[in-house]
Amino acid sequence: MNNTLPYDEYSPKSIESYAKQIEGLTFREILTDAHEEYKGKGGLGQIIEKYHFMYELNSDKEPDFNNAGVELKVTPYKRIKKTKKNPIPYSAKERLVMNVINFEEIVNESFSTSSFLHKNSLLLLLFYLHDYDKADRLDFIIKYAQLFQYPKEDFQIIEQDWNKIVNKIREGKAHELSEGDTMYLGACTKGSRKEDNYRKQPYSDTKAQQRAFSLKNSYMTHILRNYILEKKQTYEPIIKDSSILEHQTLETYVENKISKYYGRDIESLCSEFNVSLHAKDKTSKVALKILGVNSNSAEEFNKANIEIKTIRIESNGIIKQHMSFPAFEFKSLINETWENSNFRCKLNETKFFFIIYRFDNTQKLILEKTMFWNMPVNIIETEVRQVWLKTIETIKNGVILTKRKTKVFNNLPSASDNNVCHVRPHASKASYEPFNKNADELPDGRWMTKQCFWLNNNFILNQINKTGLTK
Repeated sequence: MNNTLPYDEYSPKSIESYAKQIEGLTFREILTDAHEEYKGKGGLGQIIEKYHFMYELNSDKEPDFNNAGVELKVTPYKRIKKTKKNPIPYSAKERLVMNVINFEEIVNESFSTSSFLHKNSLLLLLFYLHDYDKADRLDFIIKYAQLFQYPKEDFQIIEQDWNKIVNKIREGKAHELSEGDTMYLGACTKGSRKEDNYRKQPYSDTKAQQRAFSLKNSYMTHILRNYILEKKQTYEPIIKDSSILEHQTLETYVENKISKYYGRDIESLCSEFNVSLHAKDKTSKVALKILGVNSNSAEEFNKANIEIKTIRIESNGIIKQHMSFPAFEFKSLINETWENSNFRCKLNETKFFFIIYRFDNTQKLILEKTMFWNMPVNIIETEVRQVWLKTIETIKNGVILTKRKTKVFNNLPSASDNNVCHVRPHASKASYEPFNKNADELPDGRWMTKQCFWLNNNFILNQINKTGLTK
């Protein structure tokens, strides 16, 4: 033991106790002298390391407290609006970035001997409140300091995630990695998309953007609410016996469970699982009840940021409906950059669970298949980016509104302009009146119906057909 330190560097509990001494303090109060060097990203963590724990940065391959096997992570959370869906008014502000992925070395590792597990098996989490009312982040308050070790059921899924990431690298597809590929553990981009942030990979000549392991924002929110704030949410788990995941992934288990009901019509399924046939979300409720979940969402889906989407295929093989995303604000949208845009982040980080129904010749709605899907990264960076940039350009130049009879048309990207996505109204009723709940203000002061990005129906059908799921 280093007797000059005010904590036992070999004891995780001693380190945690010493960390709790700064609960309620701001980062400014921890600093002892000049702090100009700590303005870069990650600087708040460096303040804790140097001024509270009194150690210098160490090797990326070792935990911060190597003798105790503890990795220090300083991470923000934020206040959110309390709603029926979110009764706990706090969430993680961002993903938790961990060690950088070395593409050339990791292909020779196994999970049990991996550098990721060696460094991140026991975390000391310091949550600070990101207060938007405070201009200087040095005035943010450190609220909680707590050791965290992955629960067994989460650890199994994290191991599966690690293997998915590494197997993709072994296939020479490091450049196709996406956070939507996995459940709790992601492979997030590290640094900008400039050429010097691209790395060689062992089984392909294509360079891949530098990536790091990260715990997803949704998983960090689960940790915050359930382990830090200790306000248990009422979501039920799909996996009630962890041994289920010893020989199959969560995705495989879910699809196999629901596959026993393929070919059944929605009326009989609603009757069997006691779901109202008139419920707007009856298809997702039926799927969850098949999985043994009686609440409105599954615990694993919340941790992994999985969105359930029902796809209805007509008897003639087409999909009528496009897939919508949350409405955007015109003036906020044009101030985004593509790299940090809400739409790009949403597509990169979200995994979707498609429940696919088909109308038969008698117009009965039949459960056909289910599938997990996330947007391929190459499509995000080409087709989607093109639509996003065109939308920004159109709004900045002034949206052209043209009235034809009783309808108003605009020149934002339409479904015929792009194979993947487009922009269309998000409001229930059209409105061009100032301060109307269905309208939003344009940068030039005019108001128009709220808009959002949509995925094209034909694109969704194409993605489904690629898996061979439909007849």
